[in-house]
Order: sequence, then C-alpha cells, then structure tokens
Amino acid sequence: MEDILDLYQQPFDESFPVICMDEKPLQLLDESRAPIPMKPGKPERQDAEYI
Repeated sequence: MEDILDLYQQPFDESFPVICMDEKPLQLLDESRAPIPMKPGKPERQDAEYI
C-alpha cells in the first residue's frame, strides 16, 4: 500500500503515465446498510460501503 501512496505523490511525468485499476471488475449497485433518514436540521446519512 505504501508503494502506491508514494507513487501518487510523485510529480506528473508524461513519459511514465500511471494507470489505476480496481481489483474487482463489477458494478456496485446496492448499499450494504440502509441509510439513516434525515431529521430536522440534519441530512440523510449514507454508508460508504456498497455491495
């Protein structure tokens, strides 16, 4: 993981492009947990995880 983070901190080099790929070639379509409904003065809250 540190190697990837170090790579992202390097300046842009047109002769050495960085290509990023996800480990799973699938579309995330559903939430893993139901959103928490909004309340007066607070927006709806959603989790960052999908399935």
